[in-house]
Order: sequence, then C-alpha cells, then structure tokens
Amino acid sequence: MTNYPVNMDITPDVKAFFDEATWTISYVVKDPETKKCAVVDSVMDIDYAAGRITYDSADEIIKYIEDEGLELEWLIETHVHADHLSAAPYIQKKLGGKIGIGEHIKTVQDVFGKVFNEGTEFQRDGSQFDKLFQDGDEYMVGNMKCFAMHTPGHTPACMVHTMGNASFVGDTLFMPDGGSARADFPGGDAGILFDSIQKVLELPVDMRLFMCHDYGPNGRDIQWETTVGDEKTHNIHVGEGKTKEEFVKFRTERDAQLAMPRLIIPSLQVNMRAGEVPTDKDGNPMLKVPVNGL
Repeated sequence: MTNYPVNMDITPDVKAFFDEATWTISYVVKDPETKKCAVVDSVMDIDYAAGRITYDSADEIIKYIEDEGLELEWLIETHVHADHLSAAPYIQKKLGGKIGIGEHIKTVQDVFGKVFNEGTEFQRDGSQFDKLFQDGDEYMVGNMKCFAMHTPGHTPACMVHTMGNASFVGDTLFMPDGGSARADFPGGDAGILFDSIQKVLELPVDMRLFMCHDYGPNGRDIQWETTVGDEKTHNIHVGEGKTKEEFVKFRTERDAQLAMPRLIIPSLQVNMRAGEVPTDKDGNPMLKVPVNGL
C-alpha cells in the first residue's frame, strides 16, 4: 500500500443523514479539536417525474451545522454519483467551504459530455470543482489531517477519504452483507474495483468505514458503519480470501442482471458539474434525456 498518513489516534465526530428516497448516507465530519467540519456526499432532492428540485435533505444538514456552531471547510464528493444529485453548491452558498472530487472527474466529464451532447461550452477539465484530489493528497479539516485514496473500478474518479480513524468509502464497498457496487458503467471495471477494495482492506483493521449507500439486505435495518476487519472477514463478495477471478466472474454476471439506476440521467448531468443543474440557451434549468445512449 502507498504510504498514506494514517492516524488512528484521531477520532472525528461523525453525524450520518440517511436519504430514504435514494438509499444514500451523507455525513458531517467534525474535527474533535475544533469546530471545523466537512460534508461528505450530500443529497439534493428531485421529483424526476415532475421535474422539480427541492432541498429538504440539504437543509437538514445545514441546520445541524448551524445548530452545532460548526464551520464548514470542505464538501467532499467521493465520486460522480449515478443514483442521487449532489447538493454541494447549495450548501456552499449557505455555509461556504470548498467542493472537492478526484482528478479523474475529467475522464467522467469527457465520456458523459459526449453521451449528453454537451458541446464545447461544457468544460471537461474539472474546473467546476474547487479541488481535484490526486491519490495520496492531504488536506486539513481544522487540526485533523485527512487524505484521499484513489479507488477506481465503480467509476474512474472514485476516491476514499480518510479523516483520522474514519474512512468514507463511497461506492467502493457496501456493508459486509451488501458486498460491493456494480462495475458496468462506462469507465467501470470489475478487476480494477477488486484491486481498489484490496487497497482499502490494507488499512488498519480497526479503521471505521462509512458507506455511501445501504439497502437493508434481507430486510435488516439500514446500517452504514463497519470496520476494515469486519469487511475482510465477512464481506460476501471479497471476504474470506475470495480471489480476483472469483470476484470478476460474480460481479460481471451480477451486473448484467441489474437495471439502470432510476436517477442516472439527471444525476450524471448535475454531478459532473459539481452539483449545478445545466441550463438551456436562455439560462433556464434543463435536463436532457439521451435515447439509447447509456
């Protein structure tokens, strides 16, 4: 494993917010020594059938930060989500902070810029974001040193963000009984995903892992926190020494049976723009629906 600056002596305060409509968990992560915090994977609400966007989920996060007297420094996107819309710019306008994502967002923008026929006015250089993280990049939340780990496979731009003894894994892993995310989107690769998961599992066994999604397999209650040790032992897709060949075979066969996420078309258009809704030539918010493009 690359020599990442792991510090298990720092325990940030983590507040989770579960969005039932998209099965997404967002987080407010607070430095234990200061009032500084980060938001990870926020959600903007959309009634897709009605074409209506609202901000109830984001307002809940904003209220919590204000009630606790916190200062927002970072809005972290673990990847370009295909199942929910980011509320990062909405929260930023209310509370400040920098929006950050992995540098390979440029690859995602290039691929889906073509899918959505965005034209030359759509910048494919990641400039919509305040920070493009490279593998191993370090940043601070208050006095807490954090770092980003590149974990492609689900998408090219996926990153795990570690803050003290807490790692926010995006869609790289699910809870042990949930396994792993699909790898069949453009730019995805099951073999690369397996390698990325192994990189995460090389972190200390007591490292807390926080999921971006949970679907309550077999009817259990929604959960979002586990550990590296628990994943290594019990994860149904990669635990107990399962081989790369076994994983790739399973993941490929499983992905072929999955339908596209319900919100993939609006999510990709918004999230590759750092959470901004695209507009038409007159400046009106407008989404496209590519036919047979995905």
